[in-house]
Amino acid sequence: MVVFDTVRAMSTDWRHIWQTIRDWDSEGRKMALATVVKTWGSSPRPVGSHLVIDADGHMEGSVSGGCVDGVVVTSANECIKTGKGELLKFEVATDQAWEVGLSCGGEVDILVEPLVDIEKKAAFLLDGDPNQVRELKSETEMTGGEFFTHVYKPALKMIVVGAVHISQALVRMAETLDIDVTLVDPRTAYASEERFPGTKFLTDWPDEALEKIGINSSTAIITLSHDPKLDDPALEIAVKSEAFYIAALGSRKTQKQRRERLSDKGFSDAEIARIHGPAGLDIGALEPAEIALSILSELVSIRRAENIKGIA
Repeated sequence: MVVFDTVRAMSTDWRHIWQTIRDWDSEGRKMALATVVKTWGSSPRPVGSHLVIDADGHMEGSVSGGCVDGVVVTSANECIKTGKGELLKFEVATDQAWEVGLSCGGEVDILVEPLVDIEKKAAFLLDGDPNQVRELKSETEMTGGEFFTHVYKPALKMIVVGAVHISQALVRMAETLDIDVTLVDPRTAYASEERFPGTKFLTDWPDEALEKIGINSSTAIITLSHDPKLDDPALEIAVKSEAFYIAALGSRKTQKQRRERLSDKGFSDAEIARIHGPAGLDIGALEPAEIALSILSELVSIRRAENIKGIA
């Protein structure tokens, strides 16, 4: 068994919290940061979730969906006064867990620590290359010489190839999940402000557009044009990239033909297998919005699995 001197967790929804921390620091506020470092059972927030609290009790974020945040805030106030961190453990079997609302079953460990060297850390996390994975180690020892290392991944980004009817629903839904979406379609009659108000889009050919946008491990690439001239060039780049989710619209027959075309071009079985097709979870979707929902559901399930797998 390998023993690590750090507990690690990945997160992508962290930029808002750290921008808040930077803003509050510029106002001279003293703060503590609470982070979920371990969960089991029905814990409502995943490992890596943050809650920042200032000395006046203002807060941003959540580490429990509300059920233990009150106890965490009390600990944070003490932490700000003393400058010492604390590891809080909530288990369903304890009286404290019942008092704070974990009676549904589960376990959550939350590390509360004072925020120091804030601007240095904020600059490290928020400035520079947005595609870079960044790691920040806590300054509070937990137990047995362990420290918590938070792996901050780039923000989620989605590239959608094909400005079709499904794309209209997919773009709107993705925006509600704070996913940065870029729509790609060289057909200007399809990719227009009128059909996609407020959406970023490129009218380059997909292979050129993907190179221009850039792909990292937080990128999802979804081809919806149903036209091999548009979908295939994008997929050829996608399967060799770090993208965590690659999906293509089409029937099983269409997917078989697509796989054969890629195989004929020399792509390996492993590369071709990265393409989820037909795109989306099988929820019996028929309408464009339902298909968009199935695609986003599959994306989220894979993303969460990736984050869990990345904890070591």
